[in-house]
Amino acid sequence: MDLKNKVAIITGASSGIGEATAYELDAAGMSLVITARNKEKLQQLTSKLTNATFVASEVTDLDLPKSLLEAALNSFGRVDALVNNAGVMVVGTVETIDIEEICQMVRINVEAAFRLAYFFAKHFKQQNNGFIINLSSISGTTNYPTMAAYCGTKHAIESFTDCLRLELAGSGVGVGCIEPGKVATNLYQTWTDDQKQMVAIEQPLVAFDIARGIRFILEQPSNVNIGRLLITPAHQSA
Repeated sequence: MDLKNKVAIITGASSGIGEATAYELDAAGMSLVITARNKEKLQQLTSKLTNATFVASEVTDLDLPKSLLEAALNSFGRVDALVNNAGVMVVGTVETIDIEEICQMVRINVEAAFRLAYFFAKHFKQQNNGFIINLSSISGTTNYPTMAAYCGTKHAIESFTDCLRLELAGSGVGVGCIEPGKVATNLYQTWTDDQKQMVAIEQPLVAFDIARGIRFILEQPSNVNIGRLLITPAHQSA
């Protein structure tokens, strides 16, 4: 499907996979509504894109879905895709993990993702077309020690995505998720050296590897729905 003149919303767009996706979809000819917390970074990114606007907000803000839809309709007259990318990663042993940080991670990775997906699923169903891509992880398909809560959030995204895909089958609305393996992003910037060693790997993925996967899903013809796309480094064995 030709993405020119289509409109996508990208959450968590100020860095990492979200930023790379903005560049990739911009190159495909899409207009963009990008969102993240950091207004300055969003302004800088928007200035480098062909046709984009932004909404600076916490992804957990209850009014964000409505604000994003209004921004898309006011600026471009339509919206065709949601890339539900915003997420954080909290890990640690039973003894060291911060319960409040876990709860905030659940709000971001699960609650906010669910809210955005349901809001735009309803809008897309009313217009008989649209696509929702949720960012999952290889951690949504397997389990790792000291990552119980994070893996739990991604397992939730996997189940949610599949159930929503089944519910919307035949409606013109597609739903899928991306399952990245180890990616060199700032997701690990607050980790200790020991924690970083857990994800150390020769030649990890970069954000643009995932962005190309997102574009690939959106470029499929309307009779194709890629429900899951696992992307791992060639050197990753688990």
